[in-house]
Amino acid sequence: MAEQHTASPDDTGDAAIHVVAYFEVIPPSAPEAAVLLRQYSQASRTAAGLVDHEVLQQCARPDHFAIVETWQDQTSFEAHGSAAHTRAMHERLETLRCSPYDERLHHGFVLAAESASRPTGAIYAVTHADAIPPAKDDAMLCLKQLAEVSRHDEGNVRFEVLQQRSRLNHFTIVEIWRDQKALEVHVMAAHTRQFREQFQPMSGALY
Repeated sequence: MAEQHTASPDDTGDAAIHVVAYFEVIPPSAPEAAVLLRQYSQASRTAAGLVDHEVLQQCARPDHFAIVETWQDQTSFEAHGSAAHTRAMHERLETLRCSPYDERLHHGFVLAAESASRPTGAIYAVTHADAIPPAKDDAMLCLKQLAEVSRHDEGNVRFEVLQQRSRLNHFTIVEIWRDQKALEVHVMAAHTRQFREQFQPMSGALY
């Protein structure tokens, strides 16, 4: 299991930009959107400054998508945003979407020291969690503990926590599991249930 790094929002040594974007498309357009996003992903993987890039399609609702990516710094992130293939993707996606393109920029809070390989059939879970502002520090402690313990769960490939740049009491949990069974065992684990009980009183929303 890779070691973790816990970063403060004021940690100037970490210039990486972690991006999480959510959007929905008109249900009949889901196959077309999937092809478009696959092409976009292939083009993005050659961009300078890219650290990690995933395009995700929800299992239960295939018209729901998420993009999770990490850029080396602000310059590479902005260059990618202005690239021809990125602009073309957004222009085409505009005709397919039925929700806004919700893009959120993050600091790394609890990160793996290195990226692990993704096994075939891996299951991704991306969860937004926010705490009421007075409980931010307690929420950070709970999330850090959850990540530390969950990384030792059988079948865990990646477990990271990102902190939103514009609202420091908002977080995104990014998980990768070997398969659906491993995720389900984690969901029912005592430490996962304990986290939910501890976090709920300080939660603005957990979904």
